[in-house]
Amino acid sequence: MEVILKEDVAKLGSRGDVVKVAEGYGRNFLLPKKLAIEATAANKAVIEQMKAAAVRRSAKEKGSAEELGKQVQGVVLNFVRKSGEHDQLFGSVTSADIAHELEAKGFNIDRRKIHLDEPLKHVGEFDVPVKLHKDVTVQVKVVIKKDAVEEAASAAGEAGAEA
Repeated sequence: MEVILKEDVAKLGSRGDVVKVAEGYGRNFLLPKKLAIEATAANKAVIEQMKAAAVRRSAKEKGSAEELGKQVQGVVLNFVRKSGEHDQLFGSVTSADIAHELEAKGFNIDRRKIHLDEPLKHVGEFDVPVKLHKDVTVQVKVVIKKDAVEEAASAAGEAGAEA
């Protein structure tokens, strides 16, 4: 079955592309979710207009993403978490935590745009990629520190062990 994509679909194609897909995938997933329309002669003419609009919209989105990227580039996010031996965190810092902290600083970025391979589970500094647009990715510095009460207790324990 041939369909015309109305939105970007991962591992399939971009908005406006004419692609061949399995019947079931097209009828049960793409068409009901309005991600694609059937590739007929009339729809192909409509798609040409949609492509022109999409190019304009994409250029506008990229410009605003680059602007936001310049503002986000220098941001440092600090987290204080309880940790155990070898600076292993009790819990973790996830993309949702990072998105919430960015929102507190005035940046409204969806957590799905924050690309963490896995949640951060150690104390330290990390550069986390944030994909604002398909062509715009910025790095946000995330600093995870030990809880101050815990740090004082471990320092006191070490001083007692030396004496």
